[in-house]
Amino acid sequence: MQNIVEIHDLAFRYGERPILSALNMVLPKGKVVAIMGSSGSGKTTILRLIGGQIRPQSGCVLIGGEDIHQANTAGLYRLRRKMGMLFQYGALFTDLNVFDNVAFPLREQTDLPEALIHDLVLMKLHAVGLRNAAKLKPAEISGGMARRVALARTIALDPELIMYDEPFAGLDPISMNVTANLIRRLNNALGSTSVIVSHDVDESFAIADYVYFLSEGCVVAEGTPQQMRESDEAYVRQFVHAEIDGPVAFHYPGKNIAQDLGFGDLS
Repeated sequence: MQNIVEIHDLAFRYGERPILSALNMVLPKGKVVAIMGSSGSGKTTILRLIGGQIRPQSGCVLIGGEDIHQANTAGLYRLRRKMGMLFQYGALFTDLNVFDNVAFPLREQTDLPEALIHDLVLMKLHAVGLRNAAKLKPAEISGGMARRVALARTIALDPELIMYDEPFAGLDPISMNVTANLIRRLNNALGSTSVIVSHDVDESFAIADYVYFLSEGCVVAEGTPQQMRESDEAYVRQFVHAEIDGPVAFHYPGKNIAQDLGFGDLS
């Protein structure tokens, strides 16, 4: 099976702080892949590396077999044309109505006539159930509806790869379920590859074909959602079952409170 994205032996750090190390991942064509892990594990950084926003210190990210970090400016934009990105909380243009938000990438990236753009935008909005909200501003719709508008904008150019950064954050249970089902259905309809960065176990597991778990910048477990539910790996078990005790500690690592209060190490 063809892989849309391949990540090989990738390492990345911000200054002296390591974020990712020896990272290896593949995103197969037509599949939904979830990247999960606690905050600060490097999940969103992976999306930025795939998009070519930042460069790794070592390793490579191949998009359709081409190293995105070796591409020149023209090549970078050509590769990005294959991608769609749903930003956390949608990132809609507040001064544009729903229609113009979805039309924006079509107007910026193509020379299509306005009549055709009109029809394409209505089709995308219809796919997410919001064709009749086309004239409304983002402030006039709910958070769940705004997320669906952002999803319609993300798929406006029919990308081969769709990246979702915390698509379920801040949504009520109904909107969360609607968004999850839309991601799965649109992925199947477009024949695209979707990668989801999320903390939401139930929604992600319900639609994902494969899951990577990150901890301290490394993949600690990978497999199907069912395999992850049954995993004996301590970090995965703690995350999936929301256990308080486990490898992810409550306190940030460092000196204990007795030392800070001048009593020495009483542990």
